[in-house]
Amino acid sequence: QVQLVESGGGLVQTGGSLRLSCAVTTTRNIFSFNVMGWYRQAPGKQRELVAHIGSGGGTNYADSVKGRFTISRDHVKNMVSLQMNSLKPEDTAVYYCNAVSSSSGYNYWGQGTQVTVSS
Repeated sequence: QVQLVESGGGLVQTGGSLRLSCAVTTTRNIFSFNVMGWYRQAPGKQRELVAHIGSGGGTNYADSVKGRFTISRDHVKNMVSLQMNSLKPEDTAVYYCNAVSSSSGYNYWGQGTQVTVSS
């Protein structure tokens, strides 16, 4: 069984910072997830990729967050984090942690955490 639990969301002013964390609870080795990442969904919009990181550390970011957000992965603690700096009102959304199984390609999702950036 796999559970992803996000934390760290909240309300922040424009230009502020937040750090999201995703704790992965599993009996499997975290290396069994070849890609882990963060997605977000704003009201009335589709869920979109924010950033993802491979098991080898390779990263990919949405153009809208490049230079402001940093994704990291801790294999010992089984955690994935997203450091968000210089936040903008358009970053307001529910942020979801995601993990893709290496063996099956199955996507696991967290319950989501709200990030609100006030102008």
